[in-house]
Amino acid sequence: MVLPALEGGGYSYELQVDVGPRLGGGRHKVDVLATSPDGKRFLISLKWQQSSGTAEQKVPFEAMCLADAILREPGRYTRAYLVLGGEGWKLREFYTGGGLKDHLVHGHLVEVLTLEAFVARANRQAL
Repeated sequence: MVLPALEGGGYSYELQVDVGPRLGGGRHKVDVLATSPDGKRFLISLKWQQSSGTAEQKVPFEAMCLADAILREPGRYTRAYLVLGGEGWKLREFYTGGGLKDHLVHGHLVEVLTLEAFVARANRQAL
């Protein structure tokens, strides 16, 4: 759903892009690096939770790593999106309602959206 929505919105994209070191070590690969027609670049991380599990605890750390990638190379990336899909999220409303922004210093750089909300934005070229 994500890739057709990006295409429909006029974005080009690359998959599994290495954006540098991850906090704490290792390489940080984002699922999608999208580029708008005017050249703005967006980091997109996709998380799927079909049933209750550990993906929810990984969301804050992924948001921190996405913000770090933006801060490490000022001007290279405009913003990051963390997209939550699936029915198994207990904290979905908290995350998509901006709950992390009060707890992360650079939370304004990363927006957490439902899959449906992200698809709608991408289709409208509104990332």
